[in-house]
Amino acid sequence: MMRHDSLGRALLLVLALVVFLAVGADAETKQAPKASKPAKEQSKEGPPMVQMTLEPKAMEILKAASSRLAAARTMSFTALVSYESPSRLGTPLVYTTRYEVTLQRPDKLRVITPGDGPASEFYYDGKTMTAFAPAENLVAIAEAPPTVDAALKAAFDSAAIYFPFSDLIVADPYKEIADGLILAFYIGQSREVGGTTTDMVAYANNDVFIQAWIGAEDRLPRRLRAVYRADLARLRHQMELSDWKLDLAVPADAFASANAGNAKPIAFANPNPKPSPDAKPPAKSKSSKTKGKTK
Repeated sequence: MMRHDSLGRALLLVLALVVFLAVGADAETKQAPKASKPAKEQSKEGPPMVQMTLEPKAMEILKAASSRLAAARTMSFTALVSYESPSRLGTPLVYTTRYEVTLQRPDKLRVITPGDGPASEFYYDGKTMTAFAPAENLVAIAEAPPTVDAALKAAFDSAAIYFPFSDLIVADPYKEIADGLILAFYIGQSREVGGTTTDMVAYANNDVFIQAWIGAEDRLPRRLRAVYRADLARLRHQMELSDWKLDLAVPADAFASANAGNAKPIAFANPNPKPSPDAKPPAKSKSSKTKGKTK
């Protein structure tokens, strides 16, 4: 629940989002001046501009949360990610994915994704990366670099595997947040998120505007909400974080799958690779008109 004295901050958040989305627009709307307007009315000041500044209090909260995560030798949490996608009518629909995450620094990671959508499992043990699809009984295994940070990059570069919470589990979360930051400010407190009191902060770089709810006592993130500038539809992405456990013992066999050993092996590669620039289109056949029809 937002404090009454933070309503002004809420308005500032709205203004900042509007400014963030408006900066860098390709064109400006031009209007012809009206001769009938008195000079005094023409000189009226417009709405106040929000200054792109980094408030110390907001930065302190972000730094404290990052330090708490970076200091953890092991951690586990659940990430419930909701994202909007346009429907046939244009109005966005919401889809949800749950991730069950276990990390052991510097070279162990497990991510179980039970659904919605195709279930998947990802294992990294410091030497190999394994992507397992239990329903299809398919497995892809590749050699991996020696750190979690490097493995996350390799998984994305080679197989388009991406986790929306990656910035929280790298070795230096604050570096990922602070890089290119142009705006950060404190909003107020909430008692309705994550079953605890959280501090709300907003921050942005040139690509994304984020509002974060961070535990006031334990400095663990409980909710992140993002809007991307490149997305003309301004679709929203939200991640709820719960079941935090830091510095607990993790079983040695937590970063491998017994079932994956019996699965059919496939290449550890992007499932939807882009064609090479010099690729030739497939030859047309007499039945090509029927191949593209859907049932």
